[in-house]
Amino acid sequence: MAGIADPDEDLVRRVGQGDPAAIQTMVTRKLPRMLALAQRMLGDAVEAEDVAQEAMVRAWRQAPRWTPGKAKFDTWLHRVALNLCYDRLRRRREIPTDTLPERADDSVAPDRGLMAVETGLRVDAALARLPDRQREAIVLCHYQELTNIEAAALMTVSVDALESLLARGRRALRQALADLAPEGVRDRIEGGR
Repeated sequence: MAGIADPDEDLVRRVGQGDPAAIQTMVTRKLPRMLALAQRMLGDAVEAEDVAQEAMVRAWRQAPRWTPGKAKFDTWLHRVALNLCYDRLRRRREIPTDTLPERADDSVAPDRGLMAVETGLRVDAALARLPDRQREAIVLCHYQELTNIEAAALMTVSVDALESLLARGRRALRQALADLAPEGVRDRIEGGR
C-alpha cells in the first residue's frame, strides 16, 4: 500500500530538526485553523486559545517522531485538537455550578452590523446545542473546509455516516434558526463563514 501524500511532510521534518523558521511557518499555517476549530467546538475564546496552543505544542513535540506516509499531518493535528476539545467538554459536564452563565442580549440591534453579529451569535449558540458528533461534522466540513472524505476519515466514520450527521445537523440548525432571515442563516450554515 502506497503512503499518503502529505503537503506538510517537509515542514514537519524541518520542525522535528528544530528549524526556527519551520516552527514559525507551522504556527502561522496551523494555529488559526486550530483556533477556529476549538472556538466552534467550545464556544469559548479563552478555552479555544488554550486548546489551539496545546495542539501546537503537541505538534512540535511529535514532529521529531513523525512517520511520513501513515496519515496526513494536518489530519492528525485536527484529531489532537478535537480530542482536546472533547476533554474540555467532558469536564464542563462534570463540574456542577451554582451560578448561571451571563446571557447575551437577545434584543434586535439597531443597525445592520450589529444584526450580523447577533445572527452570528445565534448560529454559534445553535451550533453549540447540537449533539457533539453533528457539531463536529459541521465544523470540520463548513468551518474548517475539509472535504467529506477528509472529515469522515478524521471522525473515523464512513462518508455516508458523515453525510447523515451533516444532514441531521443542518436540519436542526434550520429549525433552531427558522425565525431569522433565510439568506442570513443559509450563508452562515452552508457557507461556513
